[in-house]
Amino acid sequence: MIWSLAVESPLQDELRVMVASLNAYLKPLSPPEFQFQLTVEQMAGADSTVIVARDAAGTAVGMGALKVHDGETGEVKRMFCEPRLRGQGLGRQIVTEIESQAREKGLDRLVLETGNTPGFEPAWALYEGAGFRRCAAVLDYPDSEYSRFYEKSLSR
Repeated sequence: MIWSLAVESPLQDELRVMVASLNAYLKPLSPPEFQFQLTVEQMAGADSTVIVARDAAGTAVGMGALKVHDGETGEVKRMFCEPRLRGQGLGRQIVTEIESQAREKGLDRLVLETGNTPGFEPAWALYEGAGFRRCAAVLDYPDSEYSRFYEKSLSR
């Protein structure tokens, strides 16, 4: 299945609903102090690019964000797709577009933090399938049993 992907503002009701669904899914998986969630307002900052996937009817069905930390490093944030569409390649398309956006911005590396408890297995498979490698704690995240870190070099 093919979805349309575009850079959009996160300040839309559809995306607010998506972020709320993502937060509801994540809430029981890790203690609150180890959940590092961006709000839609934070995602609307100049340092972030939000990719939105839409189905043929134009409904938002997935999203992901690229947050730029410096001239070299970008971070994958707020990955989500509607549960009914999981396992169909939508997450992979979003990650690929985030990587493309990072390359266009001249970044050398993508990093991410995700959970390290049961319930995050699909995320691990997605990132590892997209060529990310596990690594030590990145950016200013604390190293804990609740987090798993990944990185990917964008050097050509």
